[in-house]
Amino acid sequence: MEAAFVAYATGNAQMPSKSYIDLPTYNGDFRSMPAYMAADDWDAAGIKWVNVHPDNPSTHDFPTVMGTMIYSDPETGFPLAIMDGTELTMRRTGAAAAVATDYLAVEDATSMGIVGAGVQSYTQLEAIAAVRPIEEVVISDPDDERVEKFVDTYAEEFAIRRGSIAAAAACDVLSTVTPVEAPIVETDDLCSHTHVNAMGADAAGKHELTDEVLLNALLVIDDFEQCIHSGEINVPWDNGVLTEEDIHGEIGEIATGKLAGRTPEDSVTVFDSTGLAIQDVAAAHVVYEASDEETAASSLIQTI
Repeated sequence: MEAAFVAYATGNAQMPSKSYIDLPTYNGDFRSMPAYMAADDWDAAGIKWVNVHPDNPSTHDFPTVMGTMIYSDPETGFPLAIMDGTELTMRRTGAAAAVATDYLAVEDATSMGIVGAGVQSYTQLEAIAAVRPIEEVVISDPDDERVEKFVDTYAEEFAIRRGSIAAAAACDVLSTVTPVEAPIVETDDLCSHTHVNAMGADAAGKHELTDEVLLNALLVIDDFEQCIHSGEINVPWDNGVLTEEDIHGEIGEIATGKLAGRTPEDSVTVFDSTGLAIQDVAAAHVVYEASDEETAASSLIQTI
């Protein structure tokens, strides 16, 4: 994932803007996400076709987000594999937050808060625990069943408990993975050095953090155009509250060393993640290269 951000920041990637097909009749939408990227010793290309239908769990017993990834050979154009884009999205989103956390969180971060106990919460914890020595976890969600399932899953690995949004936000690292359009995390909720991964906003109007949080933090984004249209900053940007001067830079600029990440004088840091097609391509590359007959027969990847 870090290689994907670096490729994008150094001009070694092509990523047309994410396109949307709005489906108001079904309270959902389709999104197409093509990309090509070249790392030091490999390159990869593909396209993800993904939907977001918030009513799916309650009305159809389907996930809110589903996707299909087509992974292709850049040299010939041959489609090498079709992958489960849903699982791929979950894993690459967690990995992206982990990259940002590695650059922006305090080194000795041991506590993590998560707001939203849906499917994305699992890979947030697993990936971030790979880059920081997380011991304590606070999960906040109004759905008792989802919280109980999350707590039971990790009860033997972490000191994990249910808590309020404020309790989650007071941790060293916070990931927000909700679809809300009215901010739920305020400045007073955060501790003096909290790093926030704002992962929930992926469409215009979504907004998890108050404007004050964004304006006072060291603010890092994944892609300028996507973030001002559909990221955590889209609402304050459209309202003229937040400007380009308030944005520290893109995560790829930090990964390349062009910009500094966390410095001793930083307090709260925020990573605004919209999810980039290069992330899907990079994740698909990892899966394909590691695949064998056993994994190729799994639900994650089907070779052609």
